[in-house]
Amino acid sequence: MTMIVQRVTPWAALLGSLILLFCFAAAVALPLTAVADGAKRYKCPPCGAPCDTTTFFAAGVCPACGMTLVEEGSLAAQPDPNQKKVAILVFNGCEILDFTGPWEMFGAAGAEVYAVAATKDPITTSMGMTVVPRYTFAEAPQPDVLVIPGGGVNAASQDQATLDYIRQATAKTKQTMSVCNGAFILANTGLLDGLSATTTNGNIPRMAAKYPKIHVVRDQRYVDNGHLVTTAGLSAGMDGALHVIAKLYGTGYAQAVALGEEYDWQATSKYARASLADMQVPRLDLDSLGTWVIERTEGDTRHWASVLTGTLKTSSVEFANWLVASLTASGWSRTSAPAAHAATQTSTWRFKGNDGKPWNATVRLEGNDATHAMKMTATVARAANKAAAEASAASAAR
Repeated sequence: MTMIVQRVTPWAALLGSLILLFCFAAAVALPLTAVADGAKRYKCPPCGAPCDTTTFFAAGVCPACGMTLVEEGSLAAQPDPNQKKVAILVFNGCEILDFTGPWEMFGAAGAEVYAVAATKDPITTSMGMTVVPRYTFAEAPQPDVLVIPGGGVNAASQDQATLDYIRQATAKTKQTMSVCNGAFILANTGLLDGLSATTTNGNIPRMAAKYPKIHVVRDQRYVDNGHLVTTAGLSAGMDGALHVIAKLYGTGYAQAVALGEEYDWQATSKYARASLADMQVPRLDLDSLGTWVIERTEGDTRHWASVLTGTLKTSSVEFANWLVASLTASGWSRTSAPAAHAATQTSTWRFKGNDGKPWNATVRLEGNDATHAMKMTATVARAANKAAAEASAASAAR
């Protein structure tokens, strides 16, 4: 993978030139006279960097990657015949963390990691990183692991060359893994039909509706079908990669990789973003009625509390009426209404969550029409966990 920097300062350019000259001199290490025949030559141990092909004429440390040089022709200088190959699909709009997170984990595990795409033309990721693929689909070596990231997936999920490559490569991979909404690309190959899968939390309802042959789950950080693994969004790709590393090399090896990367990997963690209780709250267009700051938003799978402060574009009464109408339209039923003209307007609600279970909610509004200020505190909890909701509401009020 090549990353292209868009701007270089004159000082940075000068420093870069000096470093290149130093590296060249260190790499060649030739005296004024020719190197005698039979003189020892040294190589950098295979690390996947360009310096792998450089020959040195003195023992020492590689000036490019910092690894201790080994004698050319020795076993340590040879590529590991058992080294795993990991192909990572890249495309315009792919999400940076979706592919760089797994790349880091697999690379730290000692795998040869490379980017593949339909062409070798530079691609632009989300947020503007430029990446040059090492291989095209036609010339890429058969990977042991194929990683399919998410991001702007619409074009890639409809590209026949991409789908064909995934099908052909997966026929021989040990593991194929999608990250985030890369699951939509994998789903379009048909390989997930009849299996369970997950994706980034906001895309779970859409994936379930679009692919009725796939059982889409929201309470797992990654889903392992044996050969195919799908993960939730973004950082979940690193957990999925470590899970695959554990399958290929053993749990202890994966744990050592995580420690080396200073990553708090919890292999048995039940955390899944899509299962948190705030996902039960309807997404209302609050911005159309004011500007807001999120002061707090926290909880777990059974309860959630959020506190927002803002400046209204309308009166507090009009905002309260709009909120009641919006929640009612979302399927919420109000179980108690605030007292008329009370400075603090508190209402309680009941609704059926997207998990099909009953939930309780409390909404408290504290408005000031003179300044148009509004503070809104909202808590939700499973119906059997009403005490937790009341505790959250009391805590949020402080």
